[in-house]
Order: sequence, then structure tokens, then C-alpha cells
Amino acid sequence: MARVQVYDPPMCCSSGVCGPNPDTDLVRFARDIAWLERHDVDVERYNLAQEPKAFVENGAVLAALNAEDASCLPLILVDGEIVARSSYPSRERLLELLGIAVDES
Repeated sequence: MARVQVYDPPMCCSSGVCGPNPDTDLVRFARDIAWLERHDVDVERYNLAQEPKAFVENGAVLAALNAEDASCLPLILVDGEIVARSSYPSRERLLELLGIAVDES
């Protein structure tokens, strides 16, 4: 089973629906992550504002932050390797990164 780790920038929640102007990319990504979990993909998600220790404990994430500051966030890792940075990939791109050939919504 593949493992996806998401290292989010500091924010109040990962759903994207906080505040008066919901972030549609974040709402879509939260829905896509939930879809992956329902299809047996192990997903871990960390928020810099709430779980800074997770960012320091992962060498690849810490190196990216030291090189690029928080502008590299979000970082998406698949099986420990950074596969996307600075934006949330689409579901189709996530499936491609995971090597999953599924034509299902």
C-alpha cells in the first residue's frame, strides 16, 4: 500500500472551508485525500501551525524548508519522496504519482 504524506502551510484547518472565503483548491484536495483513504491509501497530513515537530523530523521536508522557506508548502510525499511542492495536485495527478490506474470519481 502506498503512503502519502501532506505537509501543509500554517492554516487553521485542512478542509479549506474556514473563514469567509473558502479555498476551493484546498476543498478539492481534502475531498481527493478522503477518496484516496477510502481506496486503501495510507494518508498522513501535517499542518505547520499545529504540528511543527513533524516538519523538523522529516529530513526531506526540513531541507526543502531551509532551501525555500515556507513557499515550498504544501509538500506532497509518496513513500517518503517529495513528488509535488507549492500547490495541491489534482486527483488525476495523485493517482499518477501513486501508480494507480483507476477511472473512478
